[in-house]
Amino acid sequence: MKRIKAVFFDIDGTLVSFRTHRVPPSTLAALDALRAGGVKVFVATGRMLPMIDVLDGIPFDGYITYNGAYCVDAGRRNVIYACPVPQEDLEALVHHLEKDPFPVAFMPEDAITVNYVDDVVREVARHINVSLPRVEDPRETIRRNVFQFCPYVDDEKMQYLERHVTPHCTASRWMPLFADVNVRGVSKQTGIDRMLEYCGLDLDETMAFGDGGNDIPMLRHAAVGVAMGNAADHVKAAADYTTAPVDDNGIEQALLHFGLL
Repeated sequence: MKRIKAVFFDIDGTLVSFRTHRVPPSTLAALDALRAGGVKVFVATGRMLPMIDVLDGIPFDGYITYNGAYCVDAGRRNVIYACPVPQEDLEALVHHLEKDPFPVAFMPEDAITVNYVDDVVREVARHINVSLPRVEDPRETIRRNVFQFCPYVDDEKMQYLERHVTPHCTASRWMPLFADVNVRGVSKQTGIDRMLEYCGLDLDETMAFGDGGNDIPMLRHAAVGVAMGNAADHVKAAADYTTAPVDDNGIEQALLHFGLL
């Protein structure tokens, strides 16, 4: 294996425990050790930048957010890549919601909004320990660039939306209550490629950690893909190696296994 020079980490269920909503001490120490050894560390998440405060105080070399649709450098000021949802898909979705209402979270650059809040929206916010999205008329929201939207629907409804309402977009999931929807062809794999190009690194020098369905593209794409022990079976099948769960020091164990600590 070529020397690893860049490691990409998902947040929820990978860096951050669903049980404690914190980064385990062993993971904090492992991140410090990687950087001290000259390895660059990156975030690769479905979250937006204003929602990664759970990582405040932890230095990273770049951030892949919205599942690859918005990538920024370490200072979070220089935009490396941005791919908003096509306006025609957003307008079609808003028109559909007027006839068939269900909750949808919209994610522009600055804040997450939702057309309305119900028990499912509340449960998702509780599960990942974030505030409820601000309620806003989606006709106003889509006046801004939207990089991701999240319908709180099942697989059958999501497939209908992909085929008939937002054909330029595709969905991925990391929990069953909602889907992350991005421009078709954009994923965390896209974010990795853009970040490597920006940093002058090669794909065969990379490792990626994840636990959700939206992590599968990057687990398959990186030179070494590591699934957390708390991941679903289909995510583990996409990885080269499965480590312990996040709450059982999984990141530290995998980095030790591959000789990076």
